[in-house]
Formats: sequence, structure tokens, C-alpha cells
Amino acid sequence: QVQLVESGGGLVQAEDALRLACAASGRTFSFYAMGWFRQAPGKEREFVAAISRSGALTNYADSVKGRFTISRDNARSTVYLQMNSLKPEDTAVYYCAARAATYDYPPSPSHEYSYWGQGTQVTVSS
Repeated sequence: QVQLVESGGGLVQAEDALRLACAASGRTFSFYAMGWFRQAPGKEREFVAAISRSGALTNYADSVKGRFTISRDNARSTVYLQMNSLKPEDTAVYYCAARAATYDYPPSPSHEYSYWGQGTQVTVSS
């Protein structure tokens, strides 16, 4: 069992930056690939970014490439999402997720993730 707690959300203006953090507890963090997903009102949850167990491999949705950066600190059992040049369309609840991974790869499908946090709201005003 893995428990995930997100933090760092808030209200910002367009072009601002924000860093989300997701602290994990319960199992060895480095056994898990980690992902960030988001869900805007009235829309389905969508993939944002993922990082492999070691941190060597990352994967991004096209909509955030070049603006968002996912990273992890295995010693602190924390994964981060640095979000730059935020746009109003980035407004959503952001969730982190964990997947026990045999191989070092960053999966994007949400169904591959077993553990989810409660989410943190990010609101970007124009």
C-alpha cells in the first residue's frame, strides 16, 4: 500500500509558475513509477507527465511539453511537477499516482496506476 499526498496547488495568473509536490509513504518509493494527471471540470482525467523508477526516463503530454518538468527525489520519497508558463487551460485538479514497476519506464495510461492521491487544485486566471 502506498499513500500519496499532493501539495503546492493554488491560484496564479497566466504565465506564472507553480511547483507541485507529491509525498509518498508506505512502501519503497524507488519501486514505483510516478505520474501526474489532471481533471478539469466537466472533462475526463488526462495524463500530464510520468517518470520512471530511477528518474532517468520521463514522458509528457503534448500540451505540457516544454512548459512542465517532472522530477523525483527518491531519498525524500517525493515527486515534483514544475509548471512554467501556465495557461488558463491548465486549470484542473492535479493528481499524482504510483505504479509498482518491474521495468524502468514512465507509463502514461491511467489504468496502469494503482495508487492515487487526493488531488490539489490549480487555478490559472487570464
